[in-house]
Amino acid sequence: MPLCFFVSDLHGDIDRYEKLFKAVSRERPEAVFLGGDILPAFWKGRGFRENWPPDFINGFLVKNLKALRLEMKGFYPRIFVIMGNDDQRFNEATVLDAALGGVWEYIHNRRVIFKDYAVFGYAFVPPTPFRLKDWERYDVSRYTDPGAVSPEEGFYSLPVAEQEKKYATIQNDLDRLTEQADLAKAIFLFHSPPYQTNLDVSFLKAKMIDHVPLDRHLGSIAIRRFIERRQPLLTLHGHIHEATNLSQSWRDRLGRTHCFSAAHDGPELALVRFNPEKLEEAERRLL
Repeated sequence: MPLCFFVSDLHGDIDRYEKLFKAVSRERPEAVFLGGDILPAFWKGRGFRENWPPDFINGFLVKNLKALRLEMKGFYPRIFVIMGNDDQRFNEATVLDAALGGVWEYIHNRRVIFKDYAVFGYAFVPPTPFRLKDWERYDVSRYTDPGAVSPEEGFYSLPVAEQEKKYATIQNDLDRLTEQADLAKAIFLFHSPPYQTNLDVSFLKAKMIDHVPLDRHLGSIAIRRFIERRQPLLTLHGHIHEATNLSQSWRDRLGRTHCFSAAHDGPELALVRFNPEKLEEAERRLL
């Protein structure tokens, strides 16, 4: 029965990563899922930290994962990675190079097989108030919540066609990614949580912009509808750091689908441990 780890939204925090590496070495999971926002986010005012290497991917992540692979030998886990809305897409080429080197598998918009399970990755989130739009899409239509910046108005670290900015949606992407696949034993690694669940509650309750009340649920309507319609086995989510503290739950259920979040608004590493054959027994630890 495979032990799996899930973490998300580490934002280049070296202490959190080191805790993850130690846990992987100690417990030997068969798979590790990294759910986006994996890199330092300089452009959001977090500032430069002296312990960040200039090339965080190669100088820290790849270097330490290679050392872990050497240490663990045949017990090194499969590591599935997507990026998140705070990760500039120009780094995707470096992430892909690391995948070619075997330290992880980059699965955004892809399907891979893990034992008896189909694993899908999808990084895009609905429009946010932030300017970086590399990993943002319209959700089900060309609508943005009050206070959000549309994909047509933001900044991209790589060129994107105007047609894509205007008309691409999360809903259409998911339909193309999965087509008519049987998802009964599918695991989805998302960055965005599904809408109106325990996993997407934000601090926006009672806040208003131009007399318009803000929706405190910031997840994706398209992802929720997709889960309800297609009923995969398990979906993994991040993005809304405060959701677990506000809802008092890191998990939810949509029909038969289990939904877990590893986003966390404290300094600890939130580590979700699960066995896909016994999802009711999954647990989340703060390290």
